[in-house]
Amino acid sequence: MSAVSYLGNQSLLSLPKTAFLASNTIPLEMVLRCYDWAVMIRNAGHCVVSGFSSRLERDVWDFLVSGTQPIILVLARGMYRRVPPPLDPLLTAGRLLVISTTMSPRQSRATAFARNKYICELADEILFIGANEGSSLHPLQVAYSQKAIPW
Repeated sequence: MSAVSYLGNQSLLSLPKTAFLASNTIPLEMVLRCYDWAVMIRNAGHCVVSGFSSRLERDVWDFLVSGTQPIILVLARGMYRRVPPPLDPLLTAGRLLVISTTMSPRQSRATAFARNKYICELADEILFIGANEGSSLHPLQVAYSQKAIPW
């Protein structure tokens, strides 16, 4: 990574981390299972790391922020110049670490792939959702299969 920067509680990096990576196209029955997973992991207090970029990842974010567990948000663009107001309470509580893996002002396919690879390297275990052969997540699921959570 050429330009990794941090905002928030860097001590979260020392915790065991579960990555959540979801494709943009997911069957409804998998969506509902992911919602149940998000509630379970939130209630267990596990640290979750994701880009929270796809629709399903954003839905999981909504479940997680209502809990108290730590969250690591990895951006596929440069660090925020202004912190989005919804992140302020999480940062203040020490529950959030935001990591930027690039200086790029906008997310692109290339920066998103690099971000997802960074997440895979950072995580102790990874939940891949919808990473079929047509998905951009598939090569990562193959490369990091030893960390993949059976689904």
